Amino acid sequence: MKITELFERGEFVVSAEVGPPKGCHIEGLLEEAKTYLKGVTAVNVTDNQSSVMRLGSLATCKALLDTGLTPIFQLTCRDRNRIALQSDLLSAAMLGIENLLLLTGDHTKMGDHPQAKPVFDLDSVSLIHTVKLLESGVDLGGNELVGEPPKFAKGAVVSPCSDSLDAQLAKMERKVAAGVDYFQTQAVFEPEKFIRFMEKAKQFGKPVQLGVVIPKSAGMAKYMNNNVAGIHVPDEMIEELKADKEKTKAGVTGTEITARIIKECKPYCQGVHIMALGWESKIPGLLEMAGI
Repeated sequence: MKITELFERGEFVVSAEVGPPKGCHIEGLLEEAKTYLKGVTAVNVTDNQSSVMRLGSLATCKALLDTGLTPIFQLTCRDRNRIALQSDLLSAAMLGIENLLLLTGDHTKMGDHPQAKPVFDLDSVSLIHTVKLLESGVDLGGNELVGEPPKFAKGAVVSPCSDSLDAQLAKMERKVAAGVDYFQTQAVFEPEKFIRFMEKAKQFGKPVQLGVVIPKSAGMAKYMNNNVAGIHVPDEMIEELKADKEKTKAGVTGTEITARIIKECKPYCQGVHIMALGWESKIPGLLEMAGI
């Protein structure tokens, strides 16, 4: 199922993100997904997130699909040249994986193999263009594909709370021109900035999912402020996380904060994407608290 079909029907689309393990045993991930992600529309599978080597996104997507869940195949440009990227896209189509999130990817210096050579033959915009070409029946070299071409729901990322609103809108415009179908945002902690961004972004006519992270601690919030571009956790939220350490440790405070953000932003977006970062068990309660 393509999630674009749900957007077209006016449904509020909920997705959640999972990271494959650093190993080949996936039973735990599948069990958690079946238990805690039944209420979401689709499950994003990260592609060696933060440049840390893990089990592949494509194989994990296939395993989730076999359990009855709808996967979103995250594909980054960091580790593959244009031949490998196109090959993986055709492989996804053959396996019945129809939803994509197309990313440039974090630099290898950030990860656990900093000596690895980054590729970046393409970037996110040219990768979107590549998928569009494959859907038309030809590859980047101008060669015709054999048989019926693949069809995907093509997603991309935008950072609505970045310091430069105009720069993010310009990036969004380039991705729309390349052929993107929908957007997921980076984590939002400042609803007023998100709403301001969406008032401008609606000109592009593409569905946007609000991205949220459940904050686990004040320390995590400060780390994101210092190290993750485009994210700022306000001081009052950090103080809220500090106020009752046991409540915060149990995930109650972070869930309450995230539910408030979703409620405030819901009228301005077409869905929500939850990055639970290991707290997938909190997702059912979060959705109930947010009224979804």
